[in-house]
Amino acid sequence: MSIPVKIKKVRENAIIPKYATSGSAACDLCYCGESDLVIPAGKTVAVPTGIAISFGRSDVVALLYARSGIAIKMGIAPANCVGVIDSDYRGEILAGLHNHSDKDYTVTPGDRVAQLMFAPVYTADFEEAESLDETERNEGGFGSTGKK
Repeated sequence: MSIPVKIKKVRENAIIPKYATSGSAACDLCYCGESDLVIPAGKTVAVPTGIAISFGRSDVVALLYARSGIAIKMGIAPANCVGVIDSDYRGEILAGLHNHSDKDYTVTPGDRVAQLMFAPVYTADFEEAESLDETERNEGGFGSTGKK
């Protein structure tokens, strides 16, 4: 299933996202800058992608995820774990990347820095309640079901 997405280059050297393989669930976003960008060890940097998007549907959200290669091998991942790009946002997509390692990481123009995926949105109709239904787990959390 696919949806039409309009892409506007907001920087001259922006790279239009593409899916790496026919089975890719997410497309790659690239760093759009004039020179190398350093993400210092332990710090977060907003990495520009040079693009803005419009998909014209409020029942869809664009989600920005880590690229597994740089996340696992280099410790570079979105600072907020998953970036949410709402359907009504028209500004440049920035990848807020955090360097979890103890070494500076350099991004060069054109490097793939994040993945963009589209997903359905469900909104809630909240109803205040005096009590909630009972479950086997109930209020158990943070490891309450054991390790194995």
